[in-house]
Amino acid sequence: MHYLYLAVIAAVVLGIVVGLVFPDFGKSLDWLGTGFVNLIKMMISPIIFCTIVLGIGSVAKAAKVGKVGLMAIGYFLVMSTFALAIGLIVGNILHPGAGLQLDPSSIEKAQEQATKGSSEGTTDFVLGIIPTSLVSSFTEGSVLQTLLVALLAGFALQKMGDAGKPILRGIEHIQKLVFRILAMIMWAAPVGAFGAIAAVVGATGWSALKSLAVVMVGFYVTCALFVAIVLGAILWLGARINIFSLLRYLAREFLLIVSTSSSESALPRLIAKMEHLGVSKPVVGITVPTGYSFNLDGTAIYLTMATLFIATAQGAPLSVGEQISLLVFMIIASKGAAGVSGAGLATLAGGLQSHRPDLVGGVGFILGIDRFMSEARAVTNFAGNAVATVVLGAWIKEFDRDKARRVLGGQDPFDESTQLDRKPEPEPAQAAV
Repeated sequence: MHYLYLAVIAAVVLGIVVGLVFPDFGKSLDWLGTGFVNLIKMMISPIIFCTIVLGIGSVAKAAKVGKVGLMAIGYFLVMSTFALAIGLIVGNILHPGAGLQLDPSSIEKAQEQATKGSSEGTTDFVLGIIPTSLVSSFTEGSVLQTLLVALLAGFALQKMGDAGKPILRGIEHIQKLVFRILAMIMWAAPVGAFGAIAAVVGATGWSALKSLAVVMVGFYVTCALFVAIVLGAILWLGARINIFSLLRYLAREFLLIVSTSSSESALPRLIAKMEHLGVSKPVVGITVPTGYSFNLDGTAIYLTMATLFIATAQGAPLSVGEQISLLVFMIIASKGAAGVSGAGLATLAGGLQSHRPDLVGGVGFILGIDRFMSEARAVTNFAGNAVATVVLGAWIKEFDRDKARRVLGGQDPFDESTQLDRKPEPEPAQAAV
């Protein structure tokens, strides 16, 4: 993926140059970005279905272990909701994308849909969520219908117990196939990024670059403050550990994450280091793998900020009601933003598709800086899971605080040769970016 990363950067730079030097030609390349977005949209329903069904299964596994699992699930839900809310607040303060007016026709379409929605009322909205068949949600591309079917299937398989395990294994294989297809699609990202950036810069000039810089810098600053202040406060109050000492202890893992743009690459190391820090093996074995699927603070902030940016850039900002309903949707859908390049984009597109289909085309615009933001997402997710493991261990008195002080003070260094030679326990679901 290193070559793909460099290719996207080169494509973005080339798109900017073409848009500035040949604006008319740049605007004519819009179809390249639109085509890539359509490929991403194609993957939304299968990704959401597989990850939600498997996610419910992982919750059931975690809950079976009793107090630790239930506390972990409750903690993850609260933190995800909090991170999503922070993303919405920062997005509303910065107003990134204001004044771009990327696609004025989308405003008229949005107004027509809003008028239509208000006249049809709640009854038609509820009926619209219910698919005509189990498979129609996949063929019609309705995200909310897919979400409903996935929830029903997940809870049904949970009730089936051992009889449902073969089906779950089958869905796991389907998920691998889906992510393999998505990985193949992501190789077209440079072409999509080039077309989208060239078209936008050709239409709006330097204002587009300014808006992209605002949302990207705003996201990095938000993630940094979230880790330092929010996670730092939780870690100190819950375990009396300094957040910067923990971050220094995990410095090598952060370098690994930045180089791969995925926190999944550091999963085995996090498990080993948390045990070495003084958290008991049962707590680590439950919290870390489950947190990789359900504790996605960086992804949550990204999804809400990117959504507000796309809406504002197209001159069709989301109302307060739409933002709240989007937050509820993201709480569920973000659990499926698994550790595969492009899954975050698919989840973002899914949120827009479910609330404002007229804005989905804007995903092509965010594609140009998505790779730049992926490192901050992954680092924040990783830091959040490390903090959650320590705090939960301290809450249930399965954390050796004296050993942690020695380790963080450098008196008991981590020996990679003896502690990374084993494989981590099986994960309940895919890891998350």
